[in-house]
Amino acid sequence: MGTSNHERLGTDPFSEQPVNPDPRIIAIARAVRTIGGRVLIVGGWVRDRVLGIPSKDIDIEVHGVTMDELEHVLSGFGEVIPMGRQFGVLQVKGLHADFALPRLDRRVGAGHRGFEIQTDPSSGYPRSARRRDLTINSMGFDPLTEELLDPYDGRRDLASGILRATDAATFGEDPLRALRVAQFAARFSMTPEASLVSLCSALDLSELAAERIFEEFHKLLVRGVEPSRGFAFLRACGLIRFFPEIAALIGVPQDPTWHPEGDVWTHTLMVVDEAARLRQDEPADVPLMFAALCHDLGKPATTECRDGRIRSPSHAPRGVPPTRALLRRWRAPKRLIAQVSAMVEHHLAPATFPEQGAKPRAYRRLARRLATAGVSMQQLERLSRADHLGRTTPEALSRQFAAGDRFLEEVRKLDLETAPPQDAVQGHHLVARGFQSGPELGRLLTRCRALQDETGWTDPQRILDKVLHDLDSGHGGPRWRDER
Repeated sequence: MGTSNHERLGTDPFSEQPVNPDPRIIAIARAVRTIGGRVLIVGGWVRDRVLGIPSKDIDIEVHGVTMDELEHVLSGFGEVIPMGRQFGVLQVKGLHADFALPRLDRRVGAGHRGFEIQTDPSSGYPRSARRRDLTINSMGFDPLTEELLDPYDGRRDLASGILRATDAATFGEDPLRALRVAQFAARFSMTPEASLVSLCSALDLSELAAERIFEEFHKLLVRGVEPSRGFAFLRACGLIRFFPEIAALIGVPQDPTWHPEGDVWTHTLMVVDEAARLRQDEPADVPLMFAALCHDLGKPATTECRDGRIRSPSHAPRGVPPTRALLRRWRAPKRLIAQVSAMVEHHLAPATFPEQGAKPRAYRRLARRLATAGVSMQQLERLSRADHLGRTTPEALSRQFAAGDRFLEEVRKLDLETAPPQDAVQGHHLVARGFQSGPELGRLLTRCRALQDETGWTDPQRILDKVLHDLDSGHGGPRWRDER
């Protein structure tokens, strides 16, 4: 099993890493062998191991036994959980592995689920592997003999960085495969071959469930090393048309002074790649990546040429409606929609606040607004940094973002790193001063919050004294009205 491209694949992963950290997999394979069957690890786990990438969940294909025989063997290792027994898939409680008999799928209807699935324990691995989408996913591994089964040259394609259909005749039966090609291109920095692009161009993504679309874009963005490759592929095969908010970025011009790299589409692809470099392997990566994709969705509607200059006034807030429309159509979680929308709306702040000399109150108000959506100031700065670096200006090419550094320094100075300012004045403070519940109470709390943001005071009595004094002396009217 020598590698054909050591730079890409590195050393032999099977000689340097344990085949599987859970010894029960080996024990099950031995038990299956005693009754004349064979256990093969298949799919993504094998692909990832060839690339030297750790993989948790394991798909196991069991040849030469019936479903009843398989279930009997598995019952000796724990509680057997049917994950769709009619599809030939079983699990053992506590073991991260799916056990299935070889499947032969046949298209009978529309959609990702429109398949008739039959199991055939005697089909042999080359035949069962042929139903898989790409050659890189059509490899199998025998955990007992440590033999790599590669009937369609998947390892060669991994080494050369090429994505190729396992079976061109049946590839188009599942339109979800086009999105899988996009996310594999992004995750592994691979290039779909021309015939695969042609196959995907004929697919209709409109029949796919929204949840499956979101899942594939989630993988593309959050796990992609070069997310731009996935989107470039979708454009190359014409499937970007199924995502009109993103497709609208193509050809939208930008001022070459600030964006010499080209149109908004080009800039966005650079930004998602920069955002990928800023990921920190934490939940915050998810809103960062979706916000990087959506941050300029407001530009198609706002871009204009004035006095020979290309401008996109108010594109940040105008980007919120198309962002929400796209994510809602994908049925993204409500919390993620709120996070991404807030980041899109305020993505310019880390760059403009330091340059415009924003006061502490502006930082505190921004921290409050972001916190309402579940976003931190650091998250917003990471998006803004990706936005800044995703261009070809001299400062960006030198990897400098001085404004972002100053923004973070001010955030630290104002103690806004972990949480926004908590309201010092609460309703009970006003009630203690004799105020009754009602609209006036809310207006007073708003004025107290504004004064706290402006001054940084945290003593509720001091804040209340100042607010009430200004109201009594007539000095609070116009300014406080602006805060409502």
